[in-house]
Amino acid sequence: MSRFQMATTLFLLAAIMLGGSNAQLRLSPTFYAKTCPNVSNIVRSVLQQAEKHDIWIFPKILRLHFHDCFVNGCDASLLLNGTESEQMAPPNLSTEGYAVIDDIKTALEKACPRVVSCADILALSAQVSVSLGGGPKWKVPLGRRDSLSAHREGTRDLPSPHDSLAKIAARFKSLGLDSTDLVALSGAHTFGRAQCDAFTDRLYNFNNVSGKIDPTLNATYAKELQQRCPSPRGGVATSLVDLDEQTSLTFDNKYFLNLKNRRGLLQSDQELFSTNGAETVAIVNRFASSQSQFFASFGKAMIKMGNISPLTGSNGEIRLDCRKIN
Repeated sequence: MSRFQMATTLFLLAAIMLGGSNAQLRLSPTFYAKTCPNVSNIVRSVLQQAEKHDIWIFPKILRLHFHDCFVNGCDASLLLNGTESEQMAPPNLSTEGYAVIDDIKTALEKACPRVVSCADILALSAQVSVSLGGGPKWKVPLGRRDSLSAHREGTRDLPSPHDSLAKIAARFKSLGLDSTDLVALSGAHTFGRAQCDAFTDRLYNFNNVSGKIDPTLNATYAKELQQRCPSPRGGVATSLVDLDEQTSLTFDNKYFLNLKNRRGLLQSDQELFSTNGAETVAIVNRFASSQSQFFASFGKAMIKMGNISPLTGSNGEIRLDCRKIN
C-alpha cells in the first residue's frame, strides 16, 4: 500500500469513527482546564452570594438542571425566553433561579469571554449547590454547547408528582437511567419546597374520589398538611411546603427515612417505597440506612443524567446571554 493509499484509508477510518465535524465529543471534567481554569470557583462564589439573599437557591438551581436535561437533553434550552419557551410550559411555571444563572454567566463572560456554555453552567451549578447544601461532590463532565431553540412540546414528558411509579420508571429508562438512578435522583427532594397543588389531591381527592385521603400517607402527617393546604376550593394552590419536614435546607438522606415513615410529601416520592413488589423499595431501605451509599449513587446518577444528549463539537453554540441565542 502506498503512502497516499494509507493516508486515505486512515482519513476514511477517522471520518467513520468521528462521524464528521458534528460528531458528539466526549465530555470531560477538565474541558476548561486551559480556557477557563477558575470556572468552578466562579460558580461557587456567585452561588454563595446568592444564598445570602435566598436560602432556597440551592434546590432551585438543582431543579433547573433536572428540568433542562429531561427535555431534549442537557442543552440549556430551558433558559431561553419567549412566549413559546419551555419556561412558559405548565411543568416549569414554578421553576426559579434564572437570575442567578444570569449572574454566573455574567461573571464567567468577564473572566473567560465566549468560553463557558450555559448548559455547563447549569451542570456545574447543580453540583456546587448540592455540595454547598451539605451533599456529595462529584467531578462534572463538561464540554456541552447550548441549543439554538427551545423544545416546549418536550415538557409534556417531564415527570409529574402525580405520575405512577411505572410511568416515571419508564421515562427514566427511556433516557438510560435505571431504578437506582431513579431513587437516587428522587432523593434531590431531600431539600427544597413544593406548592400545595402538587399534592393536595392526596389530601382531599385521591384517585378522584371526593374526600378520600391517600392511604399511603401517614394519617397524622395528612392532617398537618391539610392545615397547611386547605381544600383546593378555599386554599392557595401556590403555598409552599417543605419537601423534607426534618432538614429542608440540608442535602442528606432524611428523605428516605420520611418515605419509610409514610411521610413523603409527593405521591411520586412515596410510591418508591409503598408500591408492593417494586425494586425501588430495597433501594430506599439501603439509602435510608446509609447516607454514604446515597451520596455515591446520587453523584453517579447526576453524571449519567448530565450526559443525556449533550450538544458538542460544532453543534449548537456558546450563548453570550443564556436567555437568547446569539
